[in-house]
Amino acid sequence: MAILIDIRDPSWMQEQELCDLLSPHLPGVSIYCKDAAAHEDEIIMLAAVKLFPGVVKNLPNLKLVQKLGAGVDAIVNDVDLPDSVNVCRLKPDAPAQEIAEYCVAYVLQMQRNIQLHHDNAGRRVWKPLAPKRSPHTTIGVLGLGHIGGRTATSFAALGFRVLGWSRSEKRIDGVECRSGEAALPGVLSECDYVASILPSTDQTRNLFDAGMLKNMKSGSVLINAGRGDLIVEQALLDALEQGNLAGAVLDVFRAEPLPADHPFWNHHKITVTPHVSGWHLDGGFEDVAENYRRLTTGEALLHQVDRQAGY
Repeated sequence: MAILIDIRDPSWMQEQELCDLLSPHLPGVSIYCKDAAAHEDEIIMLAAVKLFPGVVKNLPNLKLVQKLGAGVDAIVNDVDLPDSVNVCRLKPDAPAQEIAEYCVAYVLQMQRNIQLHHDNAGRRVWKPLAPKRSPHTTIGVLGLGHIGGRTATSFAALGFRVLGWSRSEKRIDGVECRSGEAALPGVLSECDYVASILPSTDQTRNLFDAGMLKNMKSGSVLINAGRGDLIVEQALLDALEQGNLAGAVLDVFRAEPLPADHPFWNHHKITVTPHVSGWHLDGGFEDVAENYRRLTTGEALLHQVDRQAGY
């Protein structure tokens, strides 16, 4: 029995780096990096960022795909992945904190007029402008799981009014929690900023279409650190051009890397970041080793995904 590591993203982590992290926790276990053609029958666990074409088909004894991160939509929807294969994700604190910081950072930048003051300084223009007050500002956080909950409480700790929305009922100290599909338009209508931390599921794909975007408060800003397919791109462009939305901060996209000719790049109301809101997986790699151990002993896996629900 063995593990295959398949990352293929040199800008983030090399396969051998992860192998070196896992090996001390799994003495005697064979861990192969990317190319394991001679050992495919041994592999029962695949640790990957995504599924590359042909990999799963060549692993006849695969029992678990361990996603090296949170979003699992592409994995659970992969047509080559047998129904019998389990999928797990990671839930370390580090990326949850980083995504919360990402959302807070961009809101504070706008609250404090930082870009305007930076531009004025470049022109040697002295033009004081009062910052917006946090207690008078409403932040909406969509998705109140591990990451969204951390984001909501981070805003609440800074004195913002925070409205949290999720499909099922949640309770979070300092956050006004609302739930259910019918409640979402009302949440959007009250918020000055909306931070979306939602997964990609049948219920959330294309959630922000023209109709839903019309519910957003005039002059509000949409921040998407969830999944790229939550947003109908042309609908967002139209909402920005029509003036209902003041701006959008986008870290995730339908196609990544974002194509060079994509209209988001040069739009004056859109900030594009290259999927960097959550980066480090500190504390999560031990769970990869633990899930291999549990897989071999028949114990319940950590952070197992409901493949039907998609998260």
